[in-house]
Amino acid sequence: MKDCLFCKIFSGDIPASKIYESEKVIGFKDLYPQAKIHHLFIHKNHSSSVQEMKPSEVAEIFSAIHEWSLKEMNIKNGFRIVTNSGLDAGQSVFHTHFHLLGGEQLGRFGTGL
Repeated sequence: MKDCLFCKIFSGDIPASKIYESEKVIGFKDLYPQAKIHHLFIHKNHSSSVQEMKPSEVAEIFSAIHEWSLKEMNIKNGFRIVTNSGLDAGQSVFHTHFHLLGGEQLGRFGTGL
């Protein structure tokens, strides 16, 4: 999708601090972190919400998060994965993305990511 911010990131038109890349998924640092570790994982196939994604695409993102977290992150104390779907949920970029938050004790869920 030519006007999508995240599509422009994975196409290389907009720079990002990539932390992970495979054939179908990329992960990069969030520009406005809400925790010490705050990364976004997206599928390269554009979708606007989880409801538009194929189950296999969701699985590919979670596989990427799993792979990355085992190699690159001390998961001893845990992390959180969040996705916002739609305006009422606080979604601001309409390319489905999953936030990975960690590196510190997180507050109660519902902080308005």
